[in-house]
Amino acid sequence: MSSNQGALSRSVLLEIIQSKRFGVEYQPIVDLSTNDIIAYEALSRFYNSEGEAIRPDLVYASLHENPITLFQVEYAQKQLQLECRPPETLFVNLDQDAFFATDVEVYNNPFVQLIRGQGGGNVVVELIENSEINDAIMSLSMIEAFDALGIDTALDDLCHPHSMISVSVLQLVKWVKLDRCVLRMAHNEVFMKFVRQMIEFARTTNKKIILEGVETQADLEMARMLSVDCVQGFIYRPDFINKMPEC
Repeated sequence: MSSNQGALSRSVLLEIIQSKRFGVEYQPIVDLSTNDIIAYEALSRFYNSEGEAIRPDLVYASLHENPITLFQVEYAQKQLQLECRPPETLFVNLDQDAFFATDVEVYNNPFVQLIRGQGGGNVVVELIENSEINDAIMSLSMIEAFDALGIDTALDDLCHPHSMISVSVLQLVKWVKLDRCVLRMAHNEVFMKFVRQMIEFARTTNKKIILEGVETQADLEMARMLSVDCVQGFIYRPDFINKMPEC
């Protein structure tokens, strides 16, 4: 993959959107005790006109300048991810700003209808841990809506140093995903005490715990030491599906 640096130019972003140069990569989520794949996470992928990969964070950072365009791209991504999905449980990320961009009542939101129509009982909606109180309020509204419809939710990036924790959000989700920084900060005793407390809370409230960012055997050993349920990361080869328009 190309390691594009810096912000995207408007011309590149426009070309990606108009040509629908979207892709999806399904990353396995593996049960740590059995080594079985129990689910996949759908990861968004984008490409320029030469077919080179463009970092998704750069694309989404640019899209956030226009909420309606963000909604359109996020919705197209979710359609692709759900249409091409493997049969196992699928984790899909959902951007709060895209979800609320249309001002549609929560239970009639296009994303809710899309996920319900694609067999919501086998889909887990991931919400990113928040850095602002307004994000936490939006996350809670989304989780309450999906919970009322019987669609499971997950809290992503828990324990990231720059995130805040909403107690209400943490109580409602069925899955907790520990950020990859847990592996990178394993030497920090104070931080790891907090991580272990979060794991204990999740376990005593019957939530499943996934450790993200696992890339080496040492990472796997750390996951076992933390007694998480599942692991995810590039130590496992993703199933890659590249959907590009006909040229």
